[in-house]
Amino acid sequence: MAKKQVNIFECQHCGAQSTKWAGKCSNCGSWDSMVEIKPKDLEILRTMKEQSTSQKVEALNIKDVEIDVVTRFSSKESEFDIVLGGGIVPGGLYLIGGSPGVGKSTLLLKTSLNLSKEKNILYVSGEESASQIRLRAGRLGKIEDNLFLLNSIDLESIEENLRSRNYQVCVIDSIQTMFSSSISSAPGSVSQVRECTFLLLRLAKELQISIFIIGHITKEGSIAGPRILEHMVDCVLYFEGDPSRDMRILRSFKNRFGATNEVGIFEMGSSGLISAKNASKMFFSQKDSMSGSAISVLLEGSRPIVLEVQALVSESSFPRRSATGFELNRLNMLLALLERKLDFPFARYDVFVNIVGGMKITETALDLALIAAIISSYRNRPLNNKSAFIGEVSLVGDIREVGNIDLRLKELQSYGFLNVVVPKKPKSTHNLKIFEASDVTKLLQWM
Repeated sequence: MAKKQVNIFECQHCGAQSTKWAGKCSNCGSWDSMVEIKPKDLEILRTMKEQSTSQKVEALNIKDVEIDVVTRFSSKESEFDIVLGGGIVPGGLYLIGGSPGVGKSTLLLKTSLNLSKEKNILYVSGEESASQIRLRAGRLGKIEDNLFLLNSIDLESIEENLRSRNYQVCVIDSIQTMFSSSISSAPGSVSQVRECTFLLLRLAKELQISIFIIGHITKEGSIAGPRILEHMVDCVLYFEGDPSRDMRILRSFKNRFGATNEVGIFEMGSSGLISAKNASKMFFSQKDSMSGSAISVLLEGSRPIVLEVQALVSESSFPRRSATGFELNRLNMLLALLERKLDFPFARYDVFVNIVGGMKITETALDLALIAAIISSYRNRPLNNKSAFIGEVSLVGDIREVGNIDLRLKELQSYGFLNVVVPKKPKSTHNLKIFEASDVTKLLQWM
C-alpha cells in the first residue's frame, strides 16, 4: 500500500512549518497565515538540500585564507554613501524597506540615473509600467543611454537579461512581486520570496552585480516576508519619514561592509530626493528664546546632530502624557523623578514632548535637555537660545556622562552656541562656557 503524502503548511510571516492547518501560527501568533506547500515545492527544496550537502568542502587554516580587498564606487549621493559605509560594493545584495510613499523607488531611480552616466543599470519593476517609470525619471534628472527598464515579475526572465549584458547595478522593485516558475505558490509567499532572494544572491556574487531589492513593510514596521530575507542579504536599510513632510531618514540596521549605526538625511524636492546639505539646521532653530524649548546634541553613528527638544506643561483635571519622537516610558520615568526629587506636582499637569524635525530618539544623552524643557515650560521661563544641555539622567537623580562629548561640543561650537551644561567638564571646551551639573538639583540652581 502506497504511503500517504503528508501535507506541510508554512506560515507566510515567520516560515514556521506544521503538518496541520491552523488559523493562528503557533510560532509568531499571526492569523490566517498558514499556506500549504505543494509536493512539487517540497521536491525542489529537497533537491536543493541534497545538492548543497553533496559537495565536499575542506576546512582551511585561517592564516592561509587570502583577504579580498573591498572595492567601492560612489552612488553619487553623499548621504547614501554614508549609510552604505563609503559606497556601493560590487556583488553586494542590498535590501531597502519603508512605508508606502516614503520614497524608496524615488531614491533608487534617482541613484540609477546618476550611476547610468558611467555604468550599465537595469531597473526591474513589477509594480509600475515602463512608461510610468520613464515619466518619473524625466522629473528626477537627465536620462542617459545606459539605463535599461524591464517590466517583468518573472525571475527567469530577469536572470536572462542580467546575463545578456554587462550590468553593474540592478534594482528590483519589489521582491514581493517577483515570481519563480520553479515554485508553484503565489508571488509574495514565503517560498517565493525565499527562492527569489536566494537566486538574486547567487547572481550578485557570480556576476559581481550590485543588486538593490525594495521590500514592503508590515503594519508593525518590519519587512514583509520571512525573517530569513534579512539574514540572506548583505545590507538592510530602512527608509523613514512622514510622506506629508520633506525630510526623510535612511538608517542602516545591518551592513557587512560598514557600520550599522549611520543615518542619511534627505529632502524631498521638485527634483526628487536630494542629500541634505546642512542636516542639523533641519532639527533646531536659533530664533528668540521661548519657554519649553531646549537644545541638545544627538550622535547618530559618527555624525553629531543638533536637536531641539520641545515640551508643553499645562494644568489639567485629567493629566495626559504624550511623546513624539521620544520614548513614552522614559518620559514617565523622568517626570516621576522630578516629582520625587524636586517636588514638582506633575500629577496635576498634562505633559507633551516633541522632537523637532521628526527624528526618533533612542539615545539617553537628551535626558538633560528634556528635563530643562519641561521645567522651562512649567515655570514659563525661556532658556538662553545660545545654551545646550548634554547628559543622561538616572533613576536616582544624578546626571551621567555620555560618549564622544568632544565631537558634540565641536558641533555646538560650529553653530555659534556659547554655553553648555554637562555632568563633568571635558578636557577641551572648544571656546564654550561649560557649566557642571552632577544632579538634577544643580540644574535647577543653574536655571
